[in-house]
Amino acid sequence: MQDVSSLVAQAREGRPRAVARLISLVEGASPQLREVMAALAPLTGNAYVVGLTGSPGVGKSTSTSALVTAYRKQGKRVGVLAVDPSSPFSGGALLGDRVRMSEHASDPGVYIRSMATRGHLGGLAWAAPQAIRVLDAAGCDVILVETVGVGQSEVEIASQADTSVVLLAPGMGDGIQAAKAGILEIGDVYVVNKADRDGADATARELNHMLGLGEARGPGDWRPPIVKTVAARGEGVDEVVEALEKHRAWMEERGVLAERRLARAAREVETIAVTALRERIGDLHGDRHLPTLAERIVAGELDPYRAADELVAGLTEGR
Repeated sequence: MQDVSSLVAQAREGRPRAVARLISLVEGASPQLREVMAALAPLTGNAYVVGLTGSPGVGKSTSTSALVTAYRKQGKRVGVLAVDPSSPFSGGALLGDRVRMSEHASDPGVYIRSMATRGHLGGLAWAAPQAIRVLDAAGCDVILVETVGVGQSEVEIASQADTSVVLLAPGMGDGIQAAKAGILEIGDVYVVNKADRDGADATARELNHMLGLGEARGPGDWRPPIVKTVAARGEGVDEVVEALEKHRAWMEERGVLAERRLARAAREVETIAVTALRERIGDLHGDRHLPTLAERIVAGELDPYRAADELVAGLTEGR
C-alpha cells in the first residue's frame, strides 16, 4: 500500500515520481483511489485546462510541444496528458507522446504523461478527469490534454477542458468536414497548422464561413478565433497562447469558467455513480434475480422497462 499523504506532499513539491505514482493509482482504479481523491480535493481548482483535439496527422503533438515551450517561457509549470490508443496486447499507451516531446523531458517544470484509452470512446482515457486533478494538485499552472485523434466523434474533450482547441491542417479533407456536426463545432479556438502548405488560406476561409453559419451570437459573445501556425517551427504559437488567454479572460469576466467547472464536476460525480451502479448490477449476474427477469421477458410476461424498474428497486433495497 502506498502512503498517499506522503505521495501528495511530494507531488506538491514537484517530484515527478510521486505524480507518476498518483496517476498510476488512478489508472489502475486502486483501492486507495478514494483516499487519493480526498487528499487532492482541497488542493485543486487552480490549473487552466486546455484541450487539443483534431484528426490524426494535423500535428497535435507538435503543437502541444510548442505550447509547452511558450508557457515555460512565461515561467508557468505545465502538465501534459497525451491520450493514445491502447495496445491490444498490454493495454498500455501505443504511441507514447513522451517520445515526441523529448525536448521537455529534462525540464523539472514540465510533467508529461501518456495515457491509454483502454477502449474508452470520445478521444479521452476514462481516468483523464482524475489525472487532471492530480496534475492540478501538483501545482501545474496549465494542463494540456491532447486527445487520441479519432476524428468527428472526438468531442468529449469539450466537457473536460476549460478551453478547447481544434486543430486542422490543409489538404487533409477537413475543409469538406467543416460543414458537418461533431468535432468542428466544439472549438473555442481553431488552429490551422502546417500553414506553410498550399490550401491553408482556403481552410481558414471555410472555417470562418462555418462559424458565420453557426448559431447566432449576441454582442459580447465569444467568437472563436482562427489562428494559422507552423508548429514545427514555432510560428504562430504565441498568437495561439494570446487567443487562449483572451478566452480565459472572457470566461472569467462572464462567469463562464465557473459554470464549465461546475458542469465538469457534476458529470464526474454522475460518471462515478453510474459506474458504481453498473458494478452492482454486474454482481446480480451471480444470482437468480437478473436471469429470472430475462426469462420473464422472453416468455412475454414482462416488458424490459418494468424489468428494469424491478432491477433498480432490488438495487435500492440492497437485494
